[in-house]
Amino acid sequence: MFASRIPLKTLAILCKSLATMLHSGVALLKTLEIASRKTGNGRCRQKLTDVRTEVQQGTDIAQALRDQNGYFPELMTDMVSVGEQAGALPEVLDGLAAHYENIVRLRRMLIGMITFPALQLVAAILVVALVIFILGIVGASQAPGTKPVDMLGLGLLGPSGAVKWLAMSFGSIFAVIGGYYLVATVFRQQRFLDGVLMKIPVLGGCMRSFAIARFSWAFALTQQTGMPISRSLELSFRATGNGAFVGASPGVCNSVLNGCELSEALDEARLFPEEYLSLVQVAETSGTVPETLERLSPQFEEQARRSLTALAIMLGWLVWTVVGVFIIFIIFSVVMKYVGMINSAANGNFDF
Repeated sequence: MFASRIPLKTLAILCKSLATMLHSGVALLKTLEIASRKTGNGRCRQKLTDVRTEVQQGTDIAQALRDQNGYFPELMTDMVSVGEQAGALPEVLDGLAAHYENIVRLRRMLIGMITFPALQLVAAILVVALVIFILGIVGASQAPGTKPVDMLGLGLLGPSGAVKWLAMSFGSIFAVIGGYYLVATVFRQQRFLDGVLMKIPVLGGCMRSFAIARFSWAFALTQQTGMPISRSLELSFRATGNGAFVGASPGVCNSVLNGCELSEALDEARLFPEEYLSLVQVAETSGTVPETLERLSPQFEEQARRSLTALAIMLGWLVWTVVGVFIIFIIFSVVMKYVGMINSAANGNFDF
């Protein structure tokens, strides 16, 4: 299920390779043949071979790409169709290559940013497991018949308690991640989930900036090829990868088709900042909307990077703040336990 589409990195390399060969004057069939041999992805190689067979039989390349059961993204197939009709297929593929390379770069950056906080979280869970293990061992070393005291109040002690803690902790993490994908894909509620996440400070700003950067890039790219405005908007919203933005697409498209200015239609979505809408409005007056959005895309991408950096730092501090509070709680519990034991001994009660 998860391998049903071409990997983004493979797609970026493919678009760049096709654009380079077509720019050099290589025939389309020969270009497809060379590209299928060069790709290191076996499934992609087979799909390109099938595409070449269809093109050889007289099918246009856009339709041949669509016939591969959704393996190639809709943005690519539609852009290829427009480029083919306009006689600008190499230029369109160049733009697509830049777009997908940008997404791959952003994903790599995102993974790099969240790796350290993730490692910190794993380390924190392991520290707690070690504490549970040690407390259980200490309790077992007490006098025979003495019941080990659960300092944490979790009912977890010794090796078995540590294993249960690890199972609960990592199980909860996987349950949250799995639940998100289940609700987003099976129940198709990604619009709701992303809408909720975008209300979280820092994280929401990061998600919004990334989505606006991708929307701006895709809209500029599709408009420069002469694609109809409604289709251009639909594909641009899908290119954001954000459920809240994708869900707003029908309303924005309808407003534009009913005569609203683009800035007004985007304002109705309640997803774009006022500064962005003001710039779009000025660009509409001068007839330079694609060029303006193309310039805005890197600005929002940079803003998203700054938000992502702040988010990574915040997550790191949050993880270790929780660990610190937990360690203080353990120390306090241990101290109170031994104070209680001393008081009991002073009162002549030696049943600990």
